[in-house]
Amino acid sequence: MSDPNGSTSSNGQDAVERHHADVAEIPSKVSAPAPPTAATAAPARRTVKREYSGQKETMNGPLYMQASNNTVIVRRVKRKNESPWKQLTRWFVENQIGLAFNLLALLFLAHGMPRARGYTGKYFTLSYFNPKSGQYGLGWDDGYLIAFCVVLFTGLRAAAMEYLLAPLAKANGIHKAKDITRFSEQAWMLMYYIPFWSAGMYIYCKSPYFLNLPELWTNWPNREVSGFMKGYMLAQLAFWVQQILVINIEERRKDHWQMFTHHVVTISLIFGSYRYGHTRVGNLILVLMDLVDIFLPAAKCLKYMGFNTLCDYMFGVFMVSWFITRHVFYNMVCYSVWAQTPDIMPTGCFSGPDNNLKGPFAAPSDSGSLYLLEPLWNSEGLVCYNQTVKWSFLSMLLFLQALTIMWFGMIIRVALKVLRGDGAEDTRSDDEADELEDEDEVVYEEAQPLEEEVGVEELDLKNWERRTGVKRTAAAATGVSLPGHSDRKELLGRIGCEKQVD
Repeated sequence: MSDPNGSTSSNGQDAVERHHADVAEIPSKVSAPAPPTAATAAPARRTVKREYSGQKETMNGPLYMQASNNTVIVRRVKRKNESPWKQLTRWFVENQIGLAFNLLALLFLAHGMPRARGYTGKYFTLSYFNPKSGQYGLGWDDGYLIAFCVVLFTGLRAAAMEYLLAPLAKANGIHKAKDITRFSEQAWMLMYYIPFWSAGMYIYCKSPYFLNLPELWTNWPNREVSGFMKGYMLAQLAFWVQQILVINIEERRKDHWQMFTHHVVTISLIFGSYRYGHTRVGNLILVLMDLVDIFLPAAKCLKYMGFNTLCDYMFGVFMVSWFITRHVFYNMVCYSVWAQTPDIMPTGCFSGPDNNLKGPFAAPSDSGSLYLLEPLWNSEGLVCYNQTVKWSFLSMLLFLQALTIMWFGMIIRVALKVLRGDGAEDTRSDDEADELEDEDEVVYEEAQPLEEEVGVEELDLKNWERRTGVKRTAAAATGVSLPGHSDRKELLGRIGCEKQVD
């Protein structure tokens, strides 16, 4: 406004000066960037060591700060000496949701084409159905369903952790990024093991070998299984294959090689029991193992959410169930393999499909022990039982028992901490690099402006006036006329657009 004497007030003067200064700055925002000089060719960079203060970070992403010369400085973690494999695995972890669901979308789109259904249908249906027996055989086409389940588990795990379990962790007061990740991982294990243990327990309870170990070995060799059993075994196999993928692409834990060895032996036992016709004992061992893997993730989730007393009780349930299932019932199964199989299972070799089995006959002597591997790739080839087969399976079962004994020793140490009042805490699966977490090296870089050439029609002057707080009517109200401000054409000429305006 203007005073009665016609002089402009200080507020109006300031608004005009701001307006004039803003107009002078516009060319730097819309014109083409200037060629780099020696001073601007490389952004300013300095490396500092971050000292951990013990306080909770308030921002998970990059941090920004304002420098004294009106430039913005961005903080980024410096990744030191990353190998190409490390870069590839980090990229895969960051994009596994999109990769998984894009692959599945392409598969279902291809399945919509009639000519492709004979090939794509193998990925999500059970193969080798025998309409005469109502059972399913075995073969190489089972690999398509396993691959489908691996991709599906990968996408579901990543999506559940990011969009369901991480928000749930934050809603329950978990703020540290590491704890959110750990909580999400354990909650996903709960989401997997509860339905699959229930499915395995259903098969076991409805089977003739329920609470009857000798029945595990009757009716062998049987090269066909029910659809429910086939789907259950293949999905379990796919889950453990996917776990091999997980532990090798994500940050390694302190027990990486123990877990890797455990997963390899578990995959070998599941695949071997499936191909050798021992799905009964495979189902029983999975039921015994999976029960424990419900209580441990539950205890860890309670720990992360701050329910320490409930965590301690759940840890006690986990410890008791571990001992009973993995060191009592499991060893009973191992004893049955050693003592009962020679009396029940026929010794010798068989060949042919399930409805036309031939045998038993002596094992071939001209191929060494390679005949023992034939069932793994030939569903109608030789399948044998003898002392070599018995001890091959039994040795892997006992190796798993040795691993669980080692882990049970760690569990006892945690239990002693609980009894002393320190609370249950599992350090077995911490990151290998956790001890270096407090000395992360970060780089501060000058943020570069984003410059873009735009046409006249894309300029929104009204929005610019609203954003700067300057009204078009200011000049008329004060009676002050600034050159170029009242004429839109001249204003556009000031910012380099005069050639585009008639």
